[in-house]
Amino acid sequence: MSLPPLVEPAAELTVDEVRRYSRHLIIPDVGMDGQKRLKNAKVLAVGAGGLGSPALLYLAAAGVGTLGIVEFDEVDESNLQRQIIHGQSDIGRPKAESARDSILEANPYVNVVLHTERLDSSNVMEIFSQYDLIVDGTDNFATRYLVNDACVLLGKPYVWGSIYRFDGQASVFWSEYGPCYRCLYPEPPPPGMVPSCAEGGVLGVLCASIGSIQVTEAIKLLAGVGEPLVGRLMIYDALEMTYRQVKVRKDPECAVCGKNPTVTELIDYEAFCGVVSEEAEAAAADSTITPKQLKQWIDEGRDIFVVDVREPNEYEIVSIPGATLIPKNEFLMGDALSRLPQDKQVVLHCKTGVRSAEVLAQVKAAGFANAVHVGGGVVGWVNQIEPHKPVY
Repeated sequence: MSLPPLVEPAAELTVDEVRRYSRHLIIPDVGMDGQKRLKNAKVLAVGAGGLGSPALLYLAAAGVGTLGIVEFDEVDESNLQRQIIHGQSDIGRPKAESARDSILEANPYVNVVLHTERLDSSNVMEIFSQYDLIVDGTDNFATRYLVNDACVLLGKPYVWGSIYRFDGQASVFWSEYGPCYRCLYPEPPPPGMVPSCAEGGVLGVLCASIGSIQVTEAIKLLAGVGEPLVGRLMIYDALEMTYRQVKVRKDPECAVCGKNPTVTELIDYEAFCGVVSEEAEAAAADSTITPKQLKQWIDEGRDIFVVDVREPNEYEIVSIPGATLIPKNEFLMGDALSRLPQDKQVVLHCKTGVRSAEVLAQVKAAGFANAVHVGGGVVGWVNQIEPHKPVY
């Protein structure tokens, strides 16, 4: 369905702006009026990472007058494979500042506003209230539900995107005209069920594909052209090179935008989504060792059996000496327990400690009472024990 323009047009475009945006101005559906609306718009990007990078650059190039950036992280070398708004010289810099410099290089007429704090329930309403439209490029469920609930409570639309390996999704959520994110995903998946991009990986160029869809939807909403993805989920499969749509209907029983909402104020989203299950948290409470402890046990010749529960391609990148690879999925299917020795202490590890905590709960339940896992995983091992090895 067509929707009215989200913002009013600015008073005028300067001569320099007319020259810059001339290819927009000669499109009948955009024209002077649409470009003036873009100039008058205030758009907030949540995250300056994989999706935020192309989104911010194209929003700036399109002439969006004010761009806000919520980002507290710093640029890491592993970001550069997909986060094209940052460069080699930006490693170690705050992402928000790096993104701002790239935006101003692309378009000096854009006003860039930085929000360098972590987005949470204490600041989201105040930050979001300053903008017409939110573009969500986050990669964790807690922030996605936070963004959704804040936008519903404030009556604001937002453009959502998600990427994983070769797959991407995008939609527009605006409870005034259609469903919200909770209508599509009422509850977060069980802890540990869906790997993050840091654990599962993502094809770098996929960020551009989904990020460009997000910007297209943002421009349509701001200028009031076309039919936005309200009530529609766009699904992209890069391997098959296919796009398909799924209709998403407003759920009358939705907890936040339904007829009788039960969520009328922001909640603790970390607790709502959970990082690890209660079983894993309980198992790891008194059964977590540090990488330095593991190194000491190895040096002492302690009778241990070190198990790496990551995937084979991760194991090829870097591994702890002597570790046996048994992927987490083999534990979930029950095939791996028979491979664990009864006469040795089992020591589990993964990349950072999340997956190994989940496996630890299962291993303990199977009778390996003295099993432990390594907090910080192989990343902690490299940082503390073998800094010459790569991390990912």
